[in-house]
Order: sequence, then C-alpha cells, then structure tokens
Amino acid sequence: MLSSSPAARALPDFANANVWRAGELGSASVQTIATGYGALDAVLPGGGWPQGALIEVLQPQAGVHEWGLVAAALAALQARALGELTVLVGAPWLPFGPALGARALDMRRLLSIQGKPGDAPSLLWATREALQCADVQSVLAWLPDARSAHVRRLQIAAHAHHKLLFVFRPLRAQHESSPAPLRLRVEGVAGEAGLLRVDVFKRRGPPLAAPLLLDTRPARLAALLAASRERARRQREEAGVLAPLLLPSRVSLPLTSPESPIHALLDRIAHLDHH
Repeated sequence: MLSSSPAARALPDFANANVWRAGELGSASVQTIATGYGALDAVLPGGGWPQGALIEVLQPQAGVHEWGLVAAALAALQARALGELTVLVGAPWLPFGPALGARALDMRRLLSIQGKPGDAPSLLWATREALQCADVQSVLAWLPDARSAHVRRLQIAAHAHHKLLFVFRPLRAQHESSPAPLRLRVEGVAGEAGLLRVDVFKRRGPPLAAPLLLDTRPARLAALLAASRERARRQREEAGVLAPLLLPSRVSLPLTSPESPIHALLDRIAHLDHH
C-alpha cells in the first residue's frame, strides 16, 4: 500500500536543481573551463570542458587537430595556475614551440612523456601517474590501443584528483562502449586549414542535432592569412591591368621598335634617372 504521508509525497520533486532530466543539457554543477569557442561552450554541460572527468576525442589521424581544439583552455589554465604543468603522454609528434606560442601556451610548462611504439601498458601507467601528481593541472594522452576497462580506470583517476584529462583515440573506438562522460569526433574540413568539424556524440544531455564548425586558427595567424589573401588579390588586379601591354603581338616586336612595351619601359626609367 502506498503511503500518503507528506514525506512520501515530497519525494518526486523534479524541480530540485540537483535532479538532471535526460532531455536537458547537464547543469553547471560540474566545474568547467571555457573551451575558447563560444559555440562549443554552448553545447557542453556546464559551458566548457569538465574538470575531474575524462574527455575522449576521436579523430581519423592523430597529431593534426588536437592543439587547435584544446590550446585555448590549456592557456587559460596556465594563466590561472602558475607553475603547474601540462603533461603529454604518447604524443605522435613533439610540440612545435612557435606554433604553440602563437596560441599563448608556455612551452616551459609542457612535459612530454614518450613510450615504446605499441607499449600501451606503459602509456596507461604514465597517464595515471601524471593524474596523481600535485604539480600537474592537465594531461593529454594519445592511447590508440586503450580498451574500455583502461579508460574507466583513467576516468576514476581524473575524478579522484580533479584534473583536466583528454584522451585521443582513433575513430574506430566510437563503436566501443566508454565510461567517458564526454565524447567527440573531430575532423578537418577539406581545403580549409584550421577549420574543424566537431561532433559531440556523447554528453550529459540530448544528442547534438548537427556537428559544429570551429575556426581554430590563432587570431594573429588569421590576420596574417587575410593580409596575404588581400595582397594576392591586388597583385592579380595589377596583373590584369598590365596584361594588355604584354600581348604576344607587341612583346614579339624588336627591342628597338618604338611600339615595344619594353622600349617604352626603358624610356621611362631613363627619364626618371635624368631627374
């Protein structure tokens, strides 16, 4: 028999802020750090990368798009927690200082740990040890051979030590179960350097309707590229204006011919020399 006491009637209080409904985006109860991209923050529970949780990033090729995705958050952490380190475990390439410096990252606070190719146990051990270190603020681990049980242990360690943890795995891992509360697929857009297609296919909330497009180029690099495109456009316009002077019928004229464009150019230079 169901009780009709006031305490029993108070149990289904779905207005409680601590109760999460599956049809809603997770609340801000989880501590997060902004990703650096407003559009991405808007679709993540808590409005950013969760601290104390494993973030799983799946991509077709390792070592291509990671820094564009995570550098802004890591730079913000460095500015907030002076002296603490970011540890890279099993990175496919050594970080390139000038490129990361353009993203406001301090290379002196990056520690890279390399293992033997195919030695998954050593990389997993190094990742867990880094998560337990008090001087480490974030860990980036490339673990192509990790299994669900391994990922679960890393998730527990990240939660226990409240660290920002990114684990990069190949796309084939999307068909495996994972304890990671946040999973993303990341791919570059063909012909558009720095433009990423990001699909948040697992989060605390409803499925994302469509992937996001993020321009991950640093502001200074984007400005330089824009200036380069503008310079190239002006050069094409100038070439278009000069083209009639260089028609084959006129270029083929003898150098001594008064109608030769080269003859006219030499005359102009001589005229300037006299002045």
